Amino acid sequence: MTKPWHILLIHQAFVALDEPGGTRHYEFARHLVNSGHRVTVITSRVSYLTGSDAAKQTKSPDGIKVLRAPTFGGLHRNFFLRLLNFLSFTASSFFIGLSVRNVNIVWGTSPPIFQAASAWALARLKRVPFLYEVRDLWPAFAVAVGVLQNRVLIAASEWLERFLYRRADAIVLNSPGFIDHVRGRGGRHINVVPNGADASMFDPKSDGASFRGEHGLQDKFVILYAGAHGLSNDLGVLLRAAELLKNEQKIAIVLLGDGKDKRKLQQDAEDKKLTNVFFLPPAPKTAMAEALAGADACLAILKPIKLYSTVYPNKVFDYMAAGRPVLLAIDGVIREVVEKAGAGVFVQPGDAAALADAIRQVAANPAQAKRMGAAGREYLTKHFDRAKLASEMETVLAETAAKKTQ
Repeated sequence: MTKPWHILLIHQAFVALDEPGGTRHYEFARHLVNSGHRVTVITSRVSYLTGSDAAKQTKSPDGIKVLRAPTFGGLHRNFFLRLLNFLSFTASSFFIGLSVRNVNIVWGTSPPIFQAASAWALARLKRVPFLYEVRDLWPAFAVAVGVLQNRVLIAASEWLERFLYRRADAIVLNSPGFIDHVRGRGGRHINVVPNGADASMFDPKSDGASFRGEHGLQDKFVILYAGAHGLSNDLGVLLRAAELLKNEQKIAIVLLGDGKDKRKLQQDAEDKKLTNVFFLPPAPKTAMAEALAGADACLAILKPIKLYSTVYPNKVFDYMAAGRPVLLAIDGVIREVVEKAGAGVFVQPGDAAALADAIRQVAANPAQAKRMGAAGREYLTKHFDRAKLASEMETVLAETAAKKTQ
């Protein structure tokens, strides 16, 4: 496939740097545009993280064309409305995609898995390759946490999962922990382009004074959690740890983000009279550098479910890029990264007492915390910097198209 390519990305949760949420695909798309390609993205009119109306933009400042598809139902109300939202985006993105001309490759991503079906159908109708990117093991994760329980829906979802794996011209995984699962369900032509972070967006020497001042966190040892407040994130454990730390006057626990469980968490914190816990609204990527600079240590946490040992959470790489030590309540492949880097402290998932102890230990030794943060930053720049990973994704796109046209 010769340059310039026209790449069509179907991604319901696509966000730019001025919106809250993960920006992996925006940063990849920006790299592709800077390399001379055209990128058209079909995404939702509703923010995947907050459920609020998204900006009705058609083109980003970096030359990425963004088309917004209508959806029905709610993302944070109940399972049926969430499913309706996903299915309606699948349909609307497909019809919008039909009007996008001169496409060289269609790039679908999951979750939600249904949008990947739209990408596959568009690729086949346009007679171009289908690149399938797997960002979590759906529906296995949904079954594991109890979100998906209906046997008919589970069977249908697992059938769709295998269908997409087997019909993709190439598969991209954002974690090496997914390889066995995908291969065992028929996946071929598997590539790993892991999550990472743009180190240039973060200044590890910054003290985040404006963030601390704005939120009354001066003279506090700040433990920051940044990300979704959902069922998988196990933030109830963090509140129980905060309760154990309520007499530690210098420690402040900050939860920055949004999600379906946020209101309940706020009510729980109020009921427990946790004056050491601060809830902040989600922030766009452009504000995350200052937020992370205002932290002394950062937390990544998931429920103690075996499948979660396969994930590479984006937030961990942002924390490392910011030069902040990681408190990691997730076992598995991401633990291997953090421990190899010397970037933080592992805590057994689901154990509030152990988490409280780890917070006490890191707060008691700020010099060691700074050393861990610096080690994490150095390791990230060598192995997980977004610019390098974007080049790897460009190579996968090129190789996939070349195989198809032989």
